[in-house]
Amino acid sequence: MISRRHTPIPPGPGQESVWDYPRPPRVEVMNQRVTIELAGVTLVDTTDVVRVLETSHPPAYYVPRGAFASGSLAPVPGITHCEFKGAASYLSVGGVDRAGWFYPRPLPGYESLADRVCVYPGAMDRCTVDGETVVAQEGDFYGGWITSNIVGPFKGAPGTWGW
Repeated sequence: MISRRHTPIPPGPGQESVWDYPRPPRVEVMNQRVTIELAGVTLVDTTDVVRVLETSHPPAYYVPRGAFASGSLAPVPGITHCEFKGAASYLSVGGVDRAGWFYPRPLPGYESLADRVCVYPGAMDRCTVDGETVVAQEGDFYGGWITSNIVGPFKGAPGTWGW
């Protein structure tokens, strides 16, 4: 049940509400162009994109590891666990520590995330979806990508942990 303190914003024409996203999360293949830029360099420019949709979260966009500029990814210590997707490992992206993550062995139902990386858009200079600059999801745990066609409110800001 959704309480008054986080009443969903009604989506307008062409918009999606994160409160209509499923739990467990759904993976969708997208026909969109994603770019990721850091320090004046385009690290990613691809249309080979999947996004993960989960209740209360802006979508997380995953691109193939091979779409990153050569040498821009490096493993770093640390693992977290998602009850649905499995164990996530972390990466330095363009020299920014723990700026991205991936699922080396995703759980059943999430196999399409194998060999794909998601970055925290707030750790990069600019991330775009079809030319629109992404706004980073608040907080330092979730890595959602907010575009104008997504409405919340979104989990991640102070006071939203228990949603």
